[in-house]
Amino acid sequence: MTRIELPIGDMMISVMINQQKVVQIYKEQQAVPIEVHGEHQLWVELGDHQLQLDTSELHTNALAISVDQSPWQWVEVPHVEGKRRGNWLGLAVLGIKLFKSAKVIKTALIGASVAGYAWLFSWQFAFMLVVCLVVHEYGHVRAMKYFGLKTKGFYLIPFVGGLAMSEDKMTTRWQDVIISLMGPAFGLFTSILGMVLYYITEAEIFAGVAVLSALLNLLNLLPILPLDGGHVLKSISFSMRSWVGLMACLGGLALGLWVSYEFGLMLLVVFIFIGSIEILLEWRGRHQTHLLPLDRYGQIVSAALYVLVAVGHIAVMWHFADSDNVILSLPVKVLSS
Repeated sequence: MTRIELPIGDMMISVMINQQKVVQIYKEQQAVPIEVHGEHQLWVELGDHQLQLDTSELHTNALAISVDQSPWQWVEVPHVEGKRRGNWLGLAVLGIKLFKSAKVIKTALIGASVAGYAWLFSWQFAFMLVVCLVVHEYGHVRAMKYFGLKTKGFYLIPFVGGLAMSEDKMTTRWQDVIISLMGPAFGLFTSILGMVLYYITEAEIFAGVAVLSALLNLLNLLPILPLDGGHVLKSISFSMRSWVGLMACLGGLALGLWVSYEFGLMLLVVFIFIGSIEILLEWRGRHQTHLLPLDRYGQIVSAALYVLVAVGHIAVMWHFADSDNVILSLPVKVLSS
């Protein structure tokens, strides 16, 4: 994917090109409709201006541009060669793609998750946990579909959590923020619904769902890659400056190491290792990234949404802090320790 930025008036227009084809045009991070005129002519209405594109020479890495019927100007399209490296990471990604293609395996994973958690705890706890994970991952999938990204659903991984997969690549940092936050946001709906059902039925299992969902989603909002909170932090900080993004993400890893040491969360160390690779790849590809950055308004809104969702989960746990049930009051005691 190649991005060309064109200053037109007081606007910044971004043209996204993939495999010698214009796939999308953005006006200040907002996608605009493209009209096709002829085999190689594209027209785009930009308010007071009209942009015309001639893609007949894209195979030679050249794109013709005309603004408001002005003479054609040729723009060089940077040629990005894909790096083919047969490393273990590529094999792992290929393995995941093959793994997620079978619905039978997906169902088996859900069953294995329920059985595994039931073996460690109880069937009631296993059922609540899997419901919370399913709702969380479904939130990610719904956000992907909202942005028009093709997905293959989500997969539960026993003793690890879940993974929502997309076939298409994101094109903006804003998409990354919303897709990352929709998992915890759907989890917040689960917690609120659990509270409502608890007060209607007085069955403590619903209160348990509310607290468990809040705790799991709040942990997922930690600003540590590859957790959802880490993706929000990465999108905001790398939209400012690449070095700001690097420092912020490294700070998140340091926080993760401290949390894993204080609470003995060895699984978090595995996530931190994966996050370190993601930060390295993000930093190395900072000059070739096709992701449109967040503007100042987008950065503020993203941070506000992150805080709002996190505060919502904290409020749910705090609501049960004085409960006589040790399990319901445990999350707040963990947070305050």
